[in-house]
Amino acid sequence: MTITRTLLAFAAGLLVSTAASAQMPSMPKPGPEQEVLAKDVGTWDATVELNMPGAPAMTSKLTEVNTMGCGGMCLIGDVNGEVMPGVAFKGHGLTAYDASKKKYVGSWSDSMASGLQVSEGTYDPATKSTTSWMEGPDATGATVKTKAVSASTDTDHRSMTMFVAGPDGKEVQTMKITYTRRK
Repeated sequence: MTITRTLLAFAAGLLVSTAASAQMPSMPKPGPEQEVLAKDVGTWDATVELNMPGAPAMTSKLTEVNTMGCGGMCLIGDVNGEVMPGVAFKGHGLTAYDASKKKYVGSWSDSMASGLQVSEGTYDPATKSTTSWMEGPDATGATVKTKAVSASTDTDHRSMTMFVAGPDGKEVQTMKITYTRRK
């Protein structure tokens, strides 16, 4: 079943169940949690620093374009550029706030992996940062768990630092992306 048919079936079921109870549930509206996401709307030029074990860090460039979707309820991001010098890269992500979990949840797919990665994280307004944990296939198809810390230094600059567990179980930084909002 395609995603469209699944969503239409869900919507039809929702309409039937709400018609039976004679009241339509109120639709969610963007709030403070979505305002956190909306801060990333725009076009961002970024520098990627990739840290591979036993090798010098590699630097490359990419562009990220973010828009709000679903009536302002989610952030949609598209990435184009390179994660490693000379290797084309494309990625697509969606992030939303899950009110029942009180966490930001997301999905990510890119040209270096064969599946979908899912994430869950929390935002700290004091540090203007989000800490998320992501799980999904890597370039080899193996399931990998990563930690990402995204922080804003001001409205036009932010960073995302990614970590994995090393052989000794300690966190190892694998990548840092620094973003500058395009004017």
